[in-house]
Amino acid sequence: MVQAADKAPPKPLRSYQHLWTDDNGVSHIARCPVSNFFLKSMSPPAGPQWQDPMEPQTATVMMTVQPQHWNGAWHPDPKPQWIIPLKGRWWVRAMDGTRVEMGPGDILFGEDQNVRPMESGPYKGKKGHDAGNVGDDEVTLLVIQSANPPERNKPCRYH
Repeated sequence: MVQAADKAPPKPLRSYQHLWTDDNGVSHIARCPVSNFFLKSMSPPAGPQWQDPMEPQTATVMMTVQPQHWNGAWHPDPKPQWIIPLKGRWWVRAMDGTRVEMGPGDILFGEDQNVRPMESGPYKGKKGHDAGNVGDDEVTLLVIQSANPPERNKPCRYH
């Protein structure tokens, strides 16, 4: 019994959506795994918890509230940014047509700053991504904007 209690539980597997830009300036959305966890206390004597830290960086943290029926129109993210819905549901559509809906606890890394307007197709002249609320409620988001420059053609670069 003692051996079983001392054995660490299996590593968790989580994911995030990555809104990224390819070398042609077209945005895409990829579902990316997060699995490089290790078990450690953040502040002893607190018990250990699974952690997967990123490299330190300068960031701005803000909370936003999108009013009812908010429509983001086509735009690139202002900076590389992590977006975590806290309340309500919203959707994001990339230039390749991929559309995802997210709710509380889902995570998106928006990195579509290096886009160019589409030359043809249903999104001709559009660039970045389109976004909006799902349903009739406000949507509350936690946004963490990075001061690091965006990278191109690197889907799922955080894992």
